[in-house]
Amino acid sequence: MFRQPVLLVIAHGSRDPRHAATVRALVRRVRSLRPGLRVETGFLDFNVPSAQGVLESLAAEGVRDVVALPLLLTRAFHAKADVPAVLRDAPRRLRIRRAEVLGPSPLLLSALERRLYEAGLTPADKSSTGVVLASAGSTDPEAIAVIADIAREWRHTGWCAVRPAFASASLPRTEDAVRELRALGCSTVAVAPYVLAPGFLPDRIARGAAGADVLGEVLGPSPEVARVLLERYDAARTPVLAAVGA
Repeated sequence: MFRQPVLLVIAHGSRDPRHAATVRALVRRVRSLRPGLRVETGFLDFNVPSAQGVLESLAAEGVRDVVALPLLLTRAFHAKADVPAVLRDAPRRLRIRRAEVLGPSPLLLSALERRLYEAGLTPADKSSTGVVLASAGSTDPEAIAVIADIAREWRHTGWCAVRPAFASASLPRTEDAVRELRALGCSTVAVAPYVLAPGFLPDRIARGAAGADVLGEVLGPSPEVARVLLERYDAARTPVLAAVGA
């Protein structure tokens, strides 16, 4: 009955209503890019429907194949613990393949750059602009190392300098990285939020960017992010990846 696996996007969830609205806008963009694909959304916390509830509903409908995609930028606690726990409790009749998290990806760097240009920078500003790559933060060393690697990679595309910063759990904070870039002599300082949707931590990033010249918007429902979702979906649905529980 269903010729291709359903894509279940599993988002973190937030008390901030902007978060769920942004996630749903992103999912609408994914559907627009691939009209024949069924895409559902479930949340780990705070919002409805829950990921567990969506999985149960799909099983009750008779769906057999699902690709579960964590709407996360790094493999931190939620990707390593929360999402696997939800999938372990899914109805047994479902064949679930788990997609990789979104980052890192060259498409996400393109989205970050476009957000900065939308906020007022131009390509001609690159060599004189220092950028703060501001993420939510994590206690997971792997996730922190990935953000540092992304900052180094992005620096090599022509920026004056790129420094990672974190809204929680790790240092430096956004405001500290802004000051560092000023001290380096960058003519312009920009803050690029490496977050998917608005909420408490993105608001903290914005406050920390008060001393910067430019603040980009969150990645949100950008076309690049939607394309990454479809890339992860396509990779997960191939037979070489084992199904959850196999």
